[in-house]
Amino acid sequence: MSEKQASQRVRVFDTTLRDGEQSPGISLNKQEKLEIAHQLARLGVDIIEAGFPITSPGDFESVQAIAREVHGPVICGLARTAKQDIDAAWEAVRDSERPRIHTFIATSDIHIERKLQTTREDVKGQARAAVAHAREYTEDVEFSPEDGSRSDIDYMAEVIQIALDEGATTINVPDTVGYTMPHEYAEMFAQLYRLVPGLRDVTVSVHCHDDLGLAVANSLAGIEAGCRQVECAINGIGERAGNASLEEIVMLLHTRQPTLGLWTGIETTEIARTSRLVSRLTGYPVQPNKAIVGRNAFAHEAGIHQDGVLKERTTYEIMDATTVGLESNAIVLGKHSGRHALHEALEEMGFRVDGQALNAAFKRFKELADRKKQITAMDLEALVTDELREEIVGYTLEWFDVEASSRRPPHAKVSVSSPEGATKEGNYTGDGPIDAVFHAIDAATGVETKLRDFQIGAVTEGQDALGEVSVVVEAHGQSGSGQAISTDIIEAAARAYVRALSVAVARSQVADGVVGLPATAQ
Repeated sequence: MSEKQASQRVRVFDTTLRDGEQSPGISLNKQEKLEIAHQLARLGVDIIEAGFPITSPGDFESVQAIAREVHGPVICGLARTAKQDIDAAWEAVRDSERPRIHTFIATSDIHIERKLQTTREDVKGQARAAVAHAREYTEDVEFSPEDGSRSDIDYMAEVIQIALDEGATTINVPDTVGYTMPHEYAEMFAQLYRLVPGLRDVTVSVHCHDDLGLAVANSLAGIEAGCRQVECAINGIGERAGNASLEEIVMLLHTRQPTLGLWTGIETTEIARTSRLVSRLTGYPVQPNKAIVGRNAFAHEAGIHQDGVLKERTTYEIMDATTVGLESNAIVLGKHSGRHALHEALEEMGFRVDGQALNAAFKRFKELADRKKQITAMDLEALVTDELREEIVGYTLEWFDVEASSRRPPHAKVSVSSPEGATKEGNYTGDGPIDAVFHAIDAATGVETKLRDFQIGAVTEGQDALGEVSVVVEAHGQSGSGQAISTDIIEAAARAYVRALSVAVARSQVADGVVGLPATAQ
């Protein structure tokens, strides 16, 4: 690779498992995070920000497991400037082949005065100590002046210079609240390069939020201004309105490479599958008109468009659907396929399933095969990701009965086992069969729950399609999300509801026992 080509490479820093998981209602267990991290490695991201280790034992364990088991990308842990944060981040990522510590502190006056309730001088001291301490552990240290786009440029330049003096190798200047505009963001970097000449000797990064719908546009502006790392998330998930969407910024650079002269190391054919995996495990559906990965992204409704595409695809399509992995959903297995055939099919799709996990997947496959004649690749994806959720510790739906009729209100009876192993039954007469099941579950668990969101989708087409249900509930002041699949939509809804309830209850127990959780970052 020539020096010019190397200078045009944009590193992709994926924060799906850190900033993305901070989205309301998302709660991934360790196995789910591992599966996403393995898929991100297959996708070819350069850095995986695996989490915020100090926040909880669960997050620490997840980051540590990713550091130990995922190979290829740099594995990064986030830390505030506090010594205990940096120590925890290092302990979590130290077993990675390529560990990184990412530390941050706010530099905008509103954050310094109102959130941190300190002074500019103290912030400079904290930044100096944090980067110096992180460098005692690793040579790969990233520093971020939080709320950089709203900071006084001269003061922020001083803080960045301090970070460089102490050995930071990546400087990330985030648009934390999604406030800036592309020309402002580009000009900010132009000024920083003038004020801090040493920035040209390290990697400079962008991290943009989508509060005004400009996350991708601002990221591009920063890249064109000289930045060579972009921080983004699958499907654009993240705090509030989310982060820059990985698939959008990557395909923007890929499609317009002749004009921009920039490139990434992303394996674009893995984009669609990564999007589906993250959507299923987080419970955040992808909107139909979402760029790149929405189901309408390559669909043409208008007759004029259809006619043009039939004559020449490029009349209305600037990308080929297969470039992002939106290949046909081929039939891969049938009712009489055996365990070996299932194992081979899963391996071809990138899933590592052996031992007891394979037995469980095979059992679910046979149950599904009894209801469907043919199993597709997307069916298998949904089945395996559904199995990953079984590690959730909480309530378990044992069985349910529903009586539904147009002549009388539906009645449901359920049996639910508690985390302690006790089994209780509940029943309820509701407005509809799903409403009745949900209330019956509340009666069985004794948990007062509020339904915040309920969505149903189909994994594939046809009357025997798997139904996919996503539920968000609130219990004891905490939110929880749950997802499940089944050809029976009531069963999927009931299982998703129990999972969401379990997550909310677990979060409330943690909240009752933990004081002073870390502030949201970037």
